[in-house]
Amino acid sequence: MKCVIIANGDLEYSEDIAGIIRQARLIVCADGGARHLKALNILPHVIIGDFDSASPEDLLFFEEKKIKTISYPSRKNETDSELCISWALLNHATDITILGGTGTRLDHTLANIYLLKKLAGLNIPARVLNKHNIIHIVSGRIELKGRPGEVVSVLPITEKASGITLRGLEYPLVNATMEMGSSLGISNVFKETTASVSVRKGLLMVIQATD
Repeated sequence: MKCVIIANGDLEYSEDIAGIIRQARLIVCADGGARHLKALNILPHVIIGDFDSASPEDLLFFEEKKIKTISYPSRKNETDSELCISWALLNHATDITILGGTGTRLDHTLANIYLLKKLAGLNIPARVLNKHNIIHIVSGRIELKGRPGEVVSVLPITEKASGITLRGLEYPLVNATMEMGSSLGISNVFKETTASVSVRKGLLMVIQATD
């Protein structure tokens, strides 16, 4: 089941973004992400968080629409985004997109990206998406769709990643090894409309980027 999680970071309001949200079977809102859904006139299935960032006006708007809320104390061990992922998994999500997961708070941006590691370990396809990037964490193999010339960067996020194979890209690799801190995988590009990235051991962050 496809799920979209709306966090409280930056989000471009566009028909493409609205379409991604509306196509999801589960729409889960993290606290202040309520402002995005209100602006897009889309109703979530649930709003989850400690409610330190959602405005009273936004909460009242969704309360009047009979939208379920799940409240947590502000002193907790998980971010609102992680709580949303846990709820989504309990409700049978099998594919998760995080929107509004990046922004000026680099700590929250990185935390949201690293949540993809948990999902990769569960073999749940997932990505963090914003106006310029689609970010994945890969522990096995992923097939990517894009346009010729579109940038794809591959970064190891474990001390070492081995058995790396890149196909369909301008600079292919076969059974290569990359160490964390290496910039070898930056700014590769699609040769065709599909490409694949695989790794036998370790984890890779794969970023499809546009300027």
